Amino acid sequence: MSKVFRYNGPFTTEGGYTFPSLDIAYDTYGEMNGDASNIIWVCHALTANSDVADWWPHTVEQGRFLDPERYFVVCANFLGSHYGTTGPLSVNPQTGEPWYGDFPLVTVRDMVRVHQLLAEHLGIKRVKLLIGSSIGGFQCLEWCVMQPDFAEKAAFIATTPRTNAWASGFNESQRMAIECDPTFGERSAEAGLNGMAVARSIALLSYRGGMAYNISQEDADPDEASFTRRVLSYQRYQGEKLRRRFNAYSYYRLSQAVDSHNLARGRGCIEGVLASIRAKSLVVAITSDILFTPQDHDALVDNIPNVEFHTIDSVFGHDGFLVEHERLNRIITDFMEK
Repeated sequence: MSKVFRYNGPFTTEGGYTFPSLDIAYDTYGEMNGDASNIIWVCHALTANSDVADWWPHTVEQGRFLDPERYFVVCANFLGSHYGTTGPLSVNPQTGEPWYGDFPLVTVRDMVRVHQLLAEHLGIKRVKLLIGSSIGGFQCLEWCVMQPDFAEKAAFIATTPRTNAWASGFNESQRMAIECDPTFGERSAEAGLNGMAVARSIALLSYRGGMAYNISQEDADPDEASFTRRVLSYQRYQGEKLRRRFNAYSYYRLSQAVDSHNLARGRGCIEGVLASIRAKSLVVAITSDILFTPQDHDALVDNIPNVEFHTIDSVFGHDGFLVEHERLNRIITDFMEK
């Protein structure tokens, strides 16, 4: 069961909006040891939540890199999400009703500053490992730059120091799909859900890529012409699955937060910013990832001073960090024990 920390002070975003207070949802696993040297902080991906065991298969288990018998694992739901931290369906204390579409723009840097409030509340000054994939990796990178001594080690998986035009193009197409839903803009938790289902089906194309689709969604008899191909129901199923558990206002704002990601914004050149990272670092890319390609990781590998690089050969694209948990576990366990 997730816990919620209520931060009762004001919080001002990069864009200048001030929240009068914040709720920050988080989960923990295991116990902190006496000298607080066994803490792992996980930063979650786009539509995930703070319950890591719920969305990252076979990681929060004995013998795995998030083994709760060995480590005290913390994950916080980030700002703007749908799973307990202040977001579009939260009640704005200044108006007494949910924000809905009025929820302000937030950045990955804002998300990390909210995580830092929780870390301070929990008395955590340093972690053994800071780890995240995709937008979770964005958060880890920001944190390592904003607070260089917070992480002894850091793992950046299927991620990049800046969101490129290709990834933003996918996000804009998804937002256009949501905007086509005539209910989007209504002050309702149900607003825009049909559009969001379409947006999710677009996202899946970028998460998996052609190789994964052609292997996992091909018809039993590909030479048989059909108007009811297997992949059609898969796309609708994936859209409906998100429709049942998320909300369109969060999805819209989070896609914009992804677009905002640029580690060098306001800090100078990216090479110098990455060179400031003090954590012993692990970078992992997925060979078939078309969203954040292996080449997109080059800047991390070339400029972080103390870095180890691995690629996972997989057909599952960006989602490889979820599917290839056995290989990822071996890489991270070895990195942790060095």
